Amino acid sequence: MLVGTVKEIKTHEYRVGLTPESVHELIVHGHEVIVESGAGLGIGASDNDYRAAGAKIEPDAQTIFAAAEMVVKVKEPQPQERAMLRKDQILYTYLHLAPDAEQTADLVKSGATCIAYETVTDAHGGLPLLKPMSQVAGRMSIQAGATALEKAHGGRGVLLGGVPGVLPAKVTVIGGGVVGFNAAQMAAGLGADVTILDRNPDVLEKLGTYFEARAKTRFSNKANLAECVAQADLVIGAVLIPGAAAPKLVSREMLGTMKAGAVLVDVAIDQGGCFETSHPTTHAEPTYVVDGIVHYCVANMPGAVARTSTYALNNVTLPHALKIADLGWKEAMRRDKYLLDGLNVWNGLVTCSPVARQHGYEVVPTDIALG
Repeated sequence: MLVGTVKEIKTHEYRVGLTPESVHELIVHGHEVIVESGAGLGIGASDNDYRAAGAKIEPDAQTIFAAAEMVVKVKEPQPQERAMLRKDQILYTYLHLAPDAEQTADLVKSGATCIAYETVTDAHGGLPLLKPMSQVAGRMSIQAGATALEKAHGGRGVLLGGVPGVLPAKVTVIGGGVVGFNAAQMAAGLGADVTILDRNPDVLEKLGTYFEARAKTRFSNKANLAECVAQADLVIGAVLIPGAAAPKLVSREMLGTMKAGAVLVDVAIDQGGCFETSHPTTHAEPTYVVDGIVHYCVANMPGAVARTSTYALNNVTLPHALKIADLGWKEAMRRDKYLLDGLNVWNGLVTCSPVARQHGYEVVPTDIALG
């Protein structure tokens, strides 16, 4: 198979779909790889590094999209990229279609086979291709929140860990999954006063066992959530419904109960955000203020630590890329039902139920796509 990867064009996105090491693995398996010139510069990988791995360097994205049978990316294709997709071409990347009707329509129109990292599952019900970026985003959310809390950035002027004689910041983490766990780890490690909310008793038990006295857990109902948000200096939104839009858990009304200069970090923004007042931002302008509350809603947080993120991502995406290239996407999915869960759009049809429900498409069973 001819596999291509392009330079990401989303604002301040420095990750890349394939590392030179991943290119080498594909070459060893007998495939050809074409890489857009400069695609790896954000992770410190030069065109010569890719050439040494066996790739052919092409001058622009148009050449890659025109030639490649499978395009491997990181972020969802931007409008000019979607316009270059073609029928029967494989797109393998993060898509996050539930909050993005325009992208969904463009992918349907393209006729391409679109496989979303974030809906591939595993035998334990997890999301293995989303997990490493959730780990990165969870940890980064505390860094970002701590910076936003600084007075110069519009925050309350509170140090997360406090100092002797001064109380630490109160951090509320909404959601005890991968993002929430990693956020709580970082916040507790810095000495903050951490509370994690979740609705799953098993998750709460595991969190309680792990953190012991270093973090508190509470069942996530409306009353507990409202109380924790009102008391918090920093709130991390870490909820996820696989493939679907995130629920709006923090209303604008609740902002009125918060301390002026408190910070909301919405890690769920890729799926539409879990705060009513959230809208996507970029690393160029990461925050905005609503009713005196600082909002950090960067939709590609891991892009800021591109090298760490790219290698963590390739560790989990490459095995599936090799299956798709070796067997073809249909046979790969026949053999791996968990990879099949990643199929979101095929031949002008929507095969992911949450996306179809969100945007009013008829959902097409994936077994029809496999023939």
